[in-house]
Amino acid sequence: MKLIVTKDYQEMSTVAAQQVLGQMHSQYRTNISITAGSTPKGVYEILIPLVKGKSYFDNVHYYNFDEIPFKGEDNDYGVTMRNLNKAFFDPAEIDRKNIHVLDWTNYQTQDERIKEDGGLDFVLLGVGADGHFCGNLPNTTKFGDLTSRVDENDTPDMKAVLLGEVGGVEEKRPDHYVTMGPKSIMQIKKLVMIASGEAKAGIVKSLVEGIVTEEKPATLLTTHPDITLIVDKEAASLL
Repeated sequence: MKLIVTKDYQEMSTVAAQQVLGQMHSQYRTNISITAGSTPKGVYEILIPLVKGKSYFDNVHYYNFDEIPFKGEDNDYGVTMRNLNKAFFDPAEIDRKNIHVLDWTNYQTQDERIKEDGGLDFVLLGVGADGHFCGNLPNTTKFGDLTSRVDENDTPDMKAVLLGEVGGVEEKRPDHYVTMGPKSIMQIKKLVMIASGEAKAGIVKSLVEGIVTEEKPATLLTTHPDITLIVDKEAASLL
């Protein structure tokens, strides 16, 4: 695992954006998966003006790696895709034909569809303070799982997690979500993980120590042959 410690959030975002952009400059089709959430917002702010309107990035295809539906809403997008659309896809004017959506209707064929597309070349990941990545929270998926459905009763606090994801509106709380599993992510050619702030210092320390345990799912990723962990100074404060 390559570790990059930056002075602050802005530098972390810049370094991560350089990693994404480098992958996008492939002369052939390249398949990448990117993360929603708060940590990558700075990355997308840097990328948007560099990507928008650039026909030489028509070779880039995008995949979301998890999705949480809104209960009672008849629409095509859940929490993840709405956030990705707002943060990157819409302002960067990404052609919809280049966006391959994972959702609750097609998760069972996700891994096969990705294989048919040539596999994923790159993924930009965040990491939770509890060690989760994508939708692989502690005590949900197993290391050997491919794309999976996680149900509200799989862990004692899952209902609260799902409620938080839909803004605390009980009427919109789903009873499940879907996610690419650890085995799916480990099949991606290059992994880049970002972490910012003191709240992530504990899990960053665990990742650097390299002790692999399903109690902290992201520790598995340290065994990947091509993973780069990019953190700011606060997230590296326990190293």
